[in-house]
Amino acid sequence: MDNSAPKWSNATATPGGLANLKGSRRIFLKNFGVFISMGVHDFEKQARQRVIVNVELYIDPDGRIKHDTIGETVDYDFVRKTIMEIADSGHFHLQETFCERILDLCLEKKRVLAARVSSEKPDIYPDCESVGFEIFRVKVK
Repeated sequence: MDNSAPKWSNATATPGGLANLKGSRRIFLKNFGVFISMGVHDFEKQARQRVIVNVELYIDPDGRIKHDTIGETVDYDFVRKTIMEIADSGHFHLQETFCERILDLCLEKKRVLAARVSSEKPDIYPDCESVGFEIFRVKVK
């Protein structure tokens, strides 16, 4: 078993994990629109569809910025680039799979304590604003 691999858990499974986020700082990417091949229905497999992605990264509350350099934090360009690369990597049947891939890569970052990822498909049904999925996970030390 590789003990160096990151470990994480659902917040509901680790009540103490949420306490570790007290006072944490948050980096976010809000309402990022990408076009993805996603869905289980035949009509969804015919063309890419618009998906709105939101990511929140909770970072170390004690990680103060001292020299005003990007190396002292988590670069949100990484988050945006990661989403675009995953979106272009192939077809996803489920939003859950897409979000979990983003979440896993975000939690691999050293300074990230927890992450929340959501996706919404706003153009599926004419009688609702969107359908979506959200996942939140706390890294276990």
